[in-house]
Amino acid sequence: MTGILAILGPGVLGRSAAQWAAECGLEVRLLGRDKAHAGRGRQEILKRWGEGIAQGRLTAHAFEAASLEGVDYLLEALPEHAEAKATALASAGRWGSPDLTILSGTSSLPISALAQHSGLTGRLLGFHLFVPVPRMAVVEMAVAPDTGTRWVTRARALGQALGKRIIQVRDQPGFAASRMALAQGLEAMRLLEAGVASAEDLDALMTLGYGHPVGPLELSDRVGLDLRLLIAEGLSAAGEARFQPPESLRTLVAEGSTGRKARRGFHTWDLRGRRT
Repeated sequence: MTGILAILGPGVLGRSAAQWAAECGLEVRLLGRDKAHAGRGRQEILKRWGEGIAQGRLTAHAFEAASLEGVDYLLEALPEHAEAKATALASAGRWGSPDLTILSGTSSLPISALAQHSGLTGRLLGFHLFVPVPRMAVVEMAVAPDTGTRWVTRARALGQALGKRIIQVRDQPGFAASRMALAQGLEAMRLLEAGVASAEDLDALMTLGYGHPVGPLELSDRVGLDLRLLIAEGLSAAGEARFQPPESLRTLVAEGSTGRKARRGFHTWDLRGRRT
């Protein structure tokens, strides 16, 4: 695949996606709220590449922080806030060319609603990459019923260029992956609240009993308990009672114990992001 990929948002997802896209041979541009913001994300990626090059794992790659000029694909990788995403996507639609393929990296927000609020109905797709992007071999592509075939084809081409298995799902709140992971995580929280077993033991049942790489409570810590709560509240508010957030989740988020990034959640974490 030829073309230039711009990634809007130099956070964890944006940096991870930009790094992998460049390693796959794509020309990548990283966009932030200003040049300094994008530049900090770029420097973090270059630091990781420098370590990989020194260890013989990577070779140098082309990468720059720039504008939408000449860009073929734009991946929005902002935090899970519908209004901020819609505003940024609307700007991309105005500034980009009519041929710009616009993708949202959301893991849970309905694409049809984002498209409506950003003036991109029939054009916007969900392109949910999993972090760390270099290690996760799948992309969840959410397609609204009125999305043009042209844009679906182009999004598939990008997924293939990134070496990902493309799972196309129907557009709905939480798509498929987040709903499945959230349901398991919430049930583990309820079991913990009921005193059925400790957090460590509940996770061990899933890792040692079912072969999962991490347990549902550890995964919730890794994803971020604030994000888990946001998605659960959205789904339960839409009438899906099974996603009602447990009190333990609300309490931890209110205390600022949002998981690995805060070094405490259902587990405790060290400065290097490892469970202690």
